[in-house]
Amino acid sequence: MLKNDLILRNPLRLMGHENEAIVPQGGFGAVLARAGVGKTALIVQVALNTMLQQKNVLHVSLDDPVDKVNLWYQEVLNSLASQYHVRQIKELWESIQMHRFIMTFKVEGFSVPKLEERVKDLTEQQIFNPHMVIIDGLPFDERLRTPLEGLKTFSVNHRLHLWFTVTTHRHQTPGEDGLPVQLSAVGDLFDAAIELQPEGKKIHIRCLKGGPEASEACDQLLDPSTMLIQEP
Repeated sequence: MLKNDLILRNPLRLMGHENEAIVPQGGFGAVLARAGVGKTALIVQVALNTMLQQKNVLHVSLDDPVDKVNLWYQEVLNSLASQYHVRQIKELWESIQMHRFIMTFKVEGFSVPKLEERVKDLTEQQIFNPHMVIIDGLPFDERLRTPLEGLKTFSVNHRLHLWFTVTTHRHQTPGEDGLPVQLSAVGDLFDAAIELQPEGKKIHIRCLKGGPEASEACDQLLDPSTMLIQEP
């Protein structure tokens, strides 16, 4: 019952979507924001929801070591537990942490073949078989199209739901399609794009891409103190 209660508070559900509905199998999703605004906190909420459904999440970090990524998960889960008055948080964490595997790379050492090789090792040895993959900290620049096309093939072949965090910068003019410049040149590869926009003491969540009804359903606020979505 406890897991079901938290699943109903899935951040994507609060934005009018299911995890799988907004990013189809083999598809790409992105969470965009300036540094420090809450990208990792939001993507960890999405990951926790997948784990609560007993599906496996591979979290690939190009910025932070394993212990720091693990701390993100524990802090976000503790915030959820506090907000929804969940007492059995230790038991809950022990029941779902087996559904997450953290993999780290140096940015300069990351490549699609290396990721595929490490995922192949995990699956062939029956250590971990991911349902969702998060790639946190990949620099989005003009050289990224070819690696992203390789990741798209990887995602399709392994039937994954692939999410990225994308760092944007203040005062940059959006591309002709209205997307931030980091995503504009590769926007055709993405099924969903969610942007966090700070405004005073509020953080707005905007759907930039994800279906015709997305912009209405996606106009939510992120609580800057807990980094959780504020329920209506």
